[in-house]
Amino acid sequence: MYLHFIAMSQPQGGAEGGGGLGILGLLPWILIIVVFYFLLIRPQARRQKQHQEMLKSVRKGDKIVTSGGIHGEVLGVKENLLKVKIADKVIVDIERSAIGRVIPDPGAFEEGKEES
Repeated sequence: MYLHFIAMSQPQGGAEGGGGLGILGLLPWILIIVVFYFLLIRPQARRQKQHQEMLKSVRKGDKIVTSGGIHGEVLGVKENLLKVKIADKVIVDIERSAIGRVIPDPGAFEEGKEES
């Protein structure tokens, strides 16, 4: 009785069954992957590349903000270690990878003038 129930629940018909969608069945998945690539993966890779370039360009005298939110000024640069002054008489060593951003020099651009 149990085997009879299993046999009846399986679809009848051989190769003509509904499994022949081919490429049309994959088209929605391909579109989803393409959309994810252009909306998520590609912009994230671009931001990561810009961040890596910013980390490489940190020099003595730059004002920085760490990923933890500490503001400071770079006093010395070694390969992956930076000496950063965060207050009077307070100098800490941080990893280069801990830098969140470099603060642009406010004197670099005059107010009211655009860069040409």
